[in-house]
Amino acid sequence: MSTQDQPTTGAGIEDPTPTDSESVETAASDAETEQSEPEDLSLDLIFEILKNSRRREVLHYLRDLEDDERVSLGELAEHVAAIENDTTTDALTSSQRKRVYVGLYQCHLPKMDDMGVVDFNQDRGHVRLAPAAEHLMEYLDRPSDEAVVDWHHYYAVVSGIGVAILGLSAVMGFSGGVLLTLLGLVVATFAFCSGVHWLVDARAEA
Repeated sequence: MSTQDQPTTGAGIEDPTPTDSESVETAASDAETEQSEPEDLSLDLIFEILKNSRRREVLHYLRDLEDDERVSLGELAEHVAAIENDTTTDALTSSQRKRVYVGLYQCHLPKMDDMGVVDFNQDRGHVRLAPAAEHLMEYLDRPSDEAVVDWHHYYAVVSGIGVAILGLSAVMGFSGGVLLTLLGLVVATFAFCSGVHWLVDARAEA
């Protein structure tokens, strides 16, 4: 048999080299990473989501779950309904459950899913947080402007009034008993403001 008649063993067939395979795997990995990165949400969209208390409760509940953990729509609806009606899940009525369930199913969850905040499977009734939800977390527990009280302003006003009273009493030559009475009044005012401040903080943390 001549050399020309001898069969070639794989000649002309180029198998993928390790370098080629690594390039393909790297490209696939980069594409997967890009897809997993959360999309940026504008402030308008963030506030649009968070302005509704029902959507905020959904985010609170899903945030406390394990990473990538799913929850059934029924369980989520019961939790939100119990909070809205200030009761427990066992004490909820069927109408209370249904009202929240329908609202979440038809309105809130599809809207949040479209924005990439949650992953809502309508066919199976499963919900979980989506990557874009991380953009909302820094605003989720931030108190509203209406709830913020500038207590230092109140204390400054009370201090100014106290100094003015004591200064006026000294100028007018009030006796020591009157000065002590006025000083006690200032101290009592400060004590009252401190008590109110403590009460507001305690209610906010409850």
